[in-house]
This record gives sequence, C-alpha cells and structure tokens, in this order.
Amino acid sequence: MVGLRIRPRLAYTARPFFNRNLIVMENSSPARACGIDFGTSNSTVGWIRPGEETLIALEDDKITLPSVVFFNFEERRPVYGRLALHEYLENYEGRLMRSLKSLLGSKLIKHDTSVLGTAMPFTDLLALFIGQLKSRAEANAGREFEEVVLGRPVFFVDDDPMADQEAENTLVDVARKIGFKDISFQYEPIAAAFDYESTIEKEELVLIVDIGGGTSDFSLVRLSPNRRHNDNRQSDILATGGVHIGGTDFDKQLSLNGMMPLFGYGSRMKSGAYMPTSHHMNLATWHTINSVYSQKSQLALGSMRYDIEDTGGIDRLFKLIEQRAGHWLAMEVEETKIQLTHEDSRHVALDRIEAGLSVDLSRALFESSIDALLERVRGSVTQLLNDASVSVAQVDTVFFTGGSSGIPALRHSISAMLPNARHVEGNIFGSIGSGLAIEASKRYGY
Repeated sequence: MVGLRIRPRLAYTARPFFNRNLIVMENSSPARACGIDFGTSNSTVGWIRPGEETLIALEDDKITLPSVVFFNFEERRPVYGRLALHEYLENYEGRLMRSLKSLLGSKLIKHDTSVLGTAMPFTDLLALFIGQLKSRAEANAGREFEEVVLGRPVFFVDDDPMADQEAENTLVDVARKIGFKDISFQYEPIAAAFDYESTIEKEELVLIVDIGGGTSDFSLVRLSPNRRHNDNRQSDILATGGVHIGGTDFDKQLSLNGMMPLFGYGSRMKSGAYMPTSHHMNLATWHTINSVYSQKSQLALGSMRYDIEDTGGIDRLFKLIEQRAGHWLAMEVEETKIQLTHEDSRHVALDRIEAGLSVDLSRALFESSIDALLERVRGSVTQLLNDASVSVAQVDTVFFTGGSSGIPALRHSISAMLPNARHVEGNIFGSIGSGLAIEASKRYGY
C-alpha cells in the first residue's frame, strides 16, 4: 500500500427508468442524510435532493473518488483520488496508499505506519480519506451532514463473526471521528437492489451480484414498484451472502501467474526446492507492497540469491525494489485485467525495469488464474439460493454491479447457473451509492 517515488524537478425530479443517476422522489425537500459507499477501489456519496442527480461530484465533475491517498513528501501534504495517482506516476517523492478498505478486518488496522516522519495509526489513515468524502460532498451540497448510512460488505471477514463486528465497529469510530453523529449501515448488495428497484415496473425476484475490489456480495431480494416506499423491507430480503474475493484478488492471481515469473517467482534453488514465495505474494497484494522495500526483506532476498540456480529473475526483483516500482507494476496488472474484459490479450512493456523487457498477458491465462476463485464465488451463490430455499428457475433477474462484475469469465460463470434469468447491468460504480442515498432518506427523513 505504500511506495516511494522520486520526482525529477520539473518545472431530484422524477427519474426516467433508463437513468440510474436520478432517483424517483415525491418529497420537495432534500434528504437530511447522505449515503457513503467507501469502496476498495472507488468511493461515492449519494444524497436525495429535488432536481439534482443522486450521486455528488467528488473530484471535478466525477462522481467517483478513487480510494487512494498519496503523501507528497516534497510539499508535505496528502492528496487524494486521481490527483494522488497522477502525482505518483509523475514521480513525485512520496508514499502511495491504496485499497484502504482492505485494512478493515485485517491485523494491520491496530498498527501504525510511518508518514512524513511520524507514526500514523491506520485508523487515522481511514479517517483522512473518508473525511475527504464527507468534506467534498458537503462542499458540493452547500451543507453539513451529521447522519449517514454507510455501505458494508456482507462479510468484512469470512467465517469470523467477532472480527467482522470489530471491522464494523472500527468504521463507526472513524465516522464519529470525522463528525458524523448518527451512523447506520446497509449491506452493499441490498443498497444496489434498492437502486435497481427504482427502475422496474413489475415485481421481480432479483439476485444482486456485487463484485467489488475486495469482496463479492450477493442478495436475493423481492422487488416491486409497490414495495419501494415501505420502510421495513426485511421480509423482502430472502438471503444475503458473500465471500472475501474481489478485484484485488483477481489482480493478485494475474500478477502471480503472468508477471511475477519474470521476477523469480517459481525459480528453483540449487537444492531443487522452489524459491520462497512470500516476497512475490507481498508484491502482488496492494496493501503489502511496502513490506518488500523493508531492510529485512531485502536482506533475506540477498542471502537467498546465492542459492538460486538462475538469478535473472531475482536480479530484476532487486531492480524493481531499488526503483520502488511495486505500485507501478500493480497498476499495470490492474489495467491489464480491465483491458482483458474486452480484449484477448495485452502487451505490457516493462522497460522501466529492464530495457526491452515485456510480457504478453492473455485472457485465457487470466481466466485460468482465477478459476479457483470463481469456484468459490459460485459456491457462495449456491449457498445463498439454498439458504433462501429458492430454485434457479424462480430467479427472474440477475443484477450485476461493482467494478469487477464486468469480467467475462465471472459473468458467464454466474449467468450459467441461472440460464432462465434476465441479466441486467447496473451502474458499476454508482448503484450502491444511489441505493444508500435512498436508504438514508427513509431512515433519517427530509
């Protein structure tokens, strides 16, 4: 999650059914509360207001703010979102922090990190970014928000209810620290369901498939125009479920199978054993990239080099570490994943590490790399249907949302499980934020 870069000196009206940015509303006053979708990759803030779109612009005219913080060492200030990525890529000296939501439920959340020469608790890092969401939304809205509905995955942590509750409690503490007084939660796929419900004209039994940066969440919900105004929707929510698999996990597998072999992953030691994989695993995981730069890690790699048969890969790894290029490489992998949703392959030039170095990454390689993850996703959907005692034939619609829901293999995998259902694509970055805004207006009024 942290990288060092050195910069060379440079000089609400009624909404049409096709428009998912507007919410149908009967009240002529703006809602009191907002909804915040704090995402692993991108975040949004929604607010129901007459005559305006639901999602609030957070960076220039864009409704999303990438969940990124860059601490600019030269100017001793944090920057956020697209500007943070821009300054990092422009070689400013500093630390890049990404996939901040992944801290929730992890062991790191109780620790500090070094920023601008001082120790910063990771909870303060979360408060910095979520505070930006609040202040930018308030600046655009021209008012303060004291009540909020926060989105949360069905499970922050798989199979550990205590750790899951601790992650939610951490988010409550952060929200209070930045000025919210009344805080509540809604499952992210349920929020997406409420957004979709505002567009339908008849009752449907809908499977919500929300594939975000860190989790895959599912809900089976009964939706209809007549039900959308009800305050209590518990009886309409037939089941919720999920698994801690998302876009960053897909990135990791693509990196390990397609990129890391160039940096020694899979190399043989002189003993015949494989080279230990911890360094490559950390380099392929957004929030552990910085650990590869530590003195301890580099000493371990240095002592290992003499026992490796072919040192070409590990020598490239040392070059990458020297340049603090881990986040750059991770962004190349992420961009490859995105391009492989509509292309069969991508050529990745790696001249920054070594002149003439490149790799061709194919969709076939990517799909084979994530097959085991997709099997767990399918298992979660099967469990959800079993929990609700619903057959595949009874599901009317599969609603896809979330930034990773466009991966063809994932979409085909789930669609094949429900061949009779209609498949609908939501606003991959906006459905949850819009749904949370709807929920906030119901809970806190106008």
